[in-house]
Amino acid sequence: MTLKETIRTDAAPPAVGPYSQGIRSNGFIFTSGQLPATPTGELVTDDIAAAARRSLENVKAVLEAGGATMEDVVKVTIYLTDMADFAAVNEVYKTFFPAPEPARSCIAVAALPLGVAVEIEAVASKR
Repeated sequence: MTLKETIRTDAAPPAVGPYSQGIRSNGFIFTSGQLPATPTGELVTDDIAAAARRSLENVKAVLEAGGATMEDVVKVTIYLTDMADFAAVNEVYKTFFPAPEPARSCIAVAALPLGVAVEIEAVASKR
């Protein structure tokens, strides 16, 4: 039987649809994609580095609410609307993850919710 527990925190923006900020199941924590928005929902769009930092702060907050840290992350997925932002996002990204860095995918997409340029999700292991 799979145990599935909802993770919720006021330190990240609330879910605005039929999804959870995060789920804990069988020793793993899955974050929903985190947009660059403050916990009160204000979008951070001034530059891609600030947006990536805000998305990663939200990932970190959801993980911490689930009892994990960035060191527990095993997989990250980054969605970008412009691959020209890849290098700037990498500069911010590497400040959040200690070695060994998690596995990662970076995917170019046509658009993201609310017109943002970046969305980031993560999977952590707490076994």
